[in-house]
Amino acid sequence: MAGRNGKTQTIRNMLLSLAVVIPVAALSYLFIPHDGSGDPVRTIGYRVELDTARRAAPYPVAAPEGLGEGWRATSVSYKAGGKQGSAWHLGFLDPQRQYVAVEQSDGPAPAFVDEVTQRAEKTGRTEKIGGAVWQRYEGPKYNALVREEPGVTTVVTGSATQERLMEMAAALRTGKAKG
Repeated sequence: MAGRNGKTQTIRNMLLSLAVVIPVAALSYLFIPHDGSGDPVRTIGYRVELDTARRAAPYPVAAPEGLGEGWRATSVSYKAGGKQGSAWHLGFLDPQRQYVAVEQSDGPAPAFVDEVTQRAEKTGRTEKIGGAVWQRYEGPKYNALVREEPGVTTVVTGSATQERLMEMAAALRTGKAKG
């Protein structure tokens, strides 16, 4: 080994390694699918969670029926007995990809409405939708429609237009769990 320079040998080995690794990486890149046009938002089914919430909740749980084309459910949850009471959440993207959520709770209405509407404020205006009167709220992030009934507060909120919030409110139905 006398006469060999250690630094030259190390650089030579590194270059040989790169000569092998770079073509393998380039070929791998070519054969891995790259579809950037795919929708990153996952649509979910919520029937099981809805039935479970309808069995467990101390109030009639609301969910939409008969929404038009393009509405996609994206999130669902039911939490019993939390700081906001027993809370139901069902989130959607409307056909214009704006967020709309149905929120319900049997907890104190002012704190619940403030939280789920991202601090929207009551406008003093109302909307009559499906025979029920809804209070309009407006805020910097979300607008909302709020209906307070004995034992439950229902909120339709989100970044969608007022018309889309009204469409969701009109589609809400309560019912018993299936099964």
